This record gives sequence, structure tokens and C-alpha cells, in this order.
Amino acid sequence: MSEDVLFTITKEHLETGLRGIPIGYCTTSHVDPKKGLFYLGRSITELSTWQPEQVIYLLYHGKEGSNQELEKFSEMIKQCSCCSEQVIASIEALPRQGHPMKLFCIALLLLGMRESADNYEEDCLNMIAKVPHLAAAVINHHAGFGKTPKPRLNLDYMENFCYMLQIPNKREKELVSVMSLFNILHYDHGGGNLSTFIGKAVASGLEDMYGSICAAMCALEGPRHGRANQDCLEFVRSVLNELGEKATAKQVEELIRKRLLENKLVFGFGHAVLRVEDPRATLQYDFVQKHYPDHPLVKIALLLRTEGAKVLLENPKISDPYPNVDAISGTMLTAAGFAYPEYYTVLFGLSRSVGIAMQIVYERTEAREGRGTPIVRPKYLYKPRDQS
Repeated sequence: MSEDVLFTITKEHLETGLRGIPIGYCTTSHVDPKKGLFYLGRSITELSTWQPEQVIYLLYHGKEGSNQELEKFSEMIKQCSCCSEQVIASIEALPRQGHPMKLFCIALLLLGMRESADNYEEDCLNMIAKVPHLAAAVINHHAGFGKTPKPRLNLDYMENFCYMLQIPNKREKELVSVMSLFNILHYDHGGGNLSTFIGKAVASGLEDMYGSICAAMCALEGPRHGRANQDCLEFVRSVLNELGEKATAKQVEELIRKRLLENKLVFGFGHAVLRVEDPRATLQYDFVQKHYPDHPLVKIALLLRTEGAKVLLENPKISDPYPNVDAISGTMLTAAGFAYPEYYTVLFGLSRSVGIAMQIVYERTEAREGRGTPIVRPKYLYKPRDQS
């Protein structure tokens, strides 16, 4: 086979979701099956100790910023962080019915209608600066938490988001630590996950940044993608309700085996690329073990981590029997006081919109020597409906 041949497509690859079929380049991140997620060649484990602004700078500029560069960049983010009163008022006029991700998608379009510069690079940074205000307004309005205050210039990226969240009995300092970790872990994840691919595909038709990110967030909302973190928390809660917080490893193992015999899902395990425990999950497990070891949900989640992998390893057909990032993220957020799983996908969107926007900038302004990628146009073969 020629070195130029990256992949050979046969009929067996049709209707398989384009899995594994290379179609382009990703310049911001990649996932190694054995080592996990890397941003610009730096492991997510290393980057988890950075501040969100540092990681955003790295992803956008392709290099680590100096203290002076980071200070200037952070100040620019702060100065652009406030959505207009018209945008916030429009969000607060939306109906509260339905999943909050639908409001988040509409909010992105509203932001674009008011503030689009019709320039991918400028709109990328403007959207990244404003999306914490946007997401906080969506959550506060949908949940009925009250009016959303404007971001403050003396607060950092995630400090501002947590300040603007109007959840009852907020433990703000704890929340900032958890949200900062969650935010960094979810910025980017290669170029082929559904929401990222959709965002870039829509942008290939020259839709603006806000409409493209809106489309990406519609993709993220689905239970097979971004809403999995919500399902995982509900699963951990159901195990806690059934077995109690004094559950033993043996009881959890038996529950998992019973679910599998009944063809029920065991949420939070497996990954399309990884063949080890997701390092993003490992970081969150370490965090909750350090800060919330006695929380009932944490105890159950830790038992599911070991017993789930042990049982699933027995099945040779399962390529990745280990916990993924969604297995523990909801438990971590709940332990920190954000016990509102219906908004976890919005938090995911707040984070992932950063990486998707940067990948859109590359495909529209840098790819193919600055010409940009052509419009996405895969080929479908005709098949009569009566054919099996």
C-alpha cells in the first residue's frame, strides 16, 4: 500500500458513522489510545494544574504565553466578557420549557445577531470571552435562580462564571476550583467528535462563528454525546438509592452483573479511542478522593470505578472497559454544591465551545495554505428501501 494511502474504504464502512476515517487535520489536540488527551503536545494531566486563561492562550496561539503575554490576554478577555443588555434581556424572555441546552443554542445565535464581526478570528475570541456570561444567564433564567449580574473586571475566567451563577447556598471558593478543572478538561478532544465535526462542517458553508457553534452545541446536547455526564450521575444516584452509602464492593459488582444480564446500560465506561482509564476521569477521581472522600455519591462512584472495570474486562468484545470522563464529573460537581445535572451539558458546552471555535478558525483561515477547507460534501450511495 502506498504511503499516501491513509485508509481503504469498503462497503463494510458504510453506515458506521465515519468512525476512524481520516478527513483532515486537528492542530489543537489529539487523543492517544494509551496516554489520553493532549493539547498542543502537552498532557491533560500537566495542563490540569494551569489556570483556564493559560490553557486558552496555549490553544489559541499554539504556544505557552509569557507572564506579560498572559496578563495582556487575560485583560482582553475581561474587557470583552460582558454580553450586551439586549442579549441578556432576550435570553430572559425565552421560555423555560425543555432542556436548557436548547436555550444555550438560542443564546449563541442571539449573541451572534448582536455582535458578529463576520471575522472568524475576532468572533472566536469574543465568543470565548462572553460564553461564561451567556451560560450563567441561561442557567439562572432556566432554573429561576434570578437575574444574572454582570461579570467583574477583577475576577478571572472561572471566578467570574461562578460569581455570576446564582445557585442557592453557593460555596463559591470550592466551586471555582471544581469549575476550573472541569473547564480545562473539556476544552478540546481532537477533531472528529460529533460536536466538533458538526461545527466545522457548518462553518465550511461559510456560516459565521456563532451559527457554527450553535450547530455544534445542538450536536452536543444528544444523550450519546454531551448529555452522557447527566446520565452518569443519575446512574450513580440510582446505585446509591438501591444499595445505600455503606454498599460493599461485592454488592456493586453483583448489581453491575445483574444489569448486564438484563441488557441494561452501565453508564460511564468505554471510549471510542482510549484503551485505558480516561486520564480526565483519573484527575477527577483524585480530586474527589482528596476533597470529598466521605460524600455518599463519591463512595459509590469509586466502587463503580473498580468493580465496573473488573466485570467489563471479562468480556473480550469490549475494547475499552474503563471509566471515561463522564463517569465521575457529575459526582464531582454535585459534591462541590452544583447538584443540578440538567445543566451539566451546558457546562460541557461552555468548555467545548472554546476548542471548537479554535478549530473553526484553523479550517477557515489557515488550512490549505490559507484557502480554507472546502464545503463538506460526503457521498451517499443509493439503495432501494426494500434491500436489506
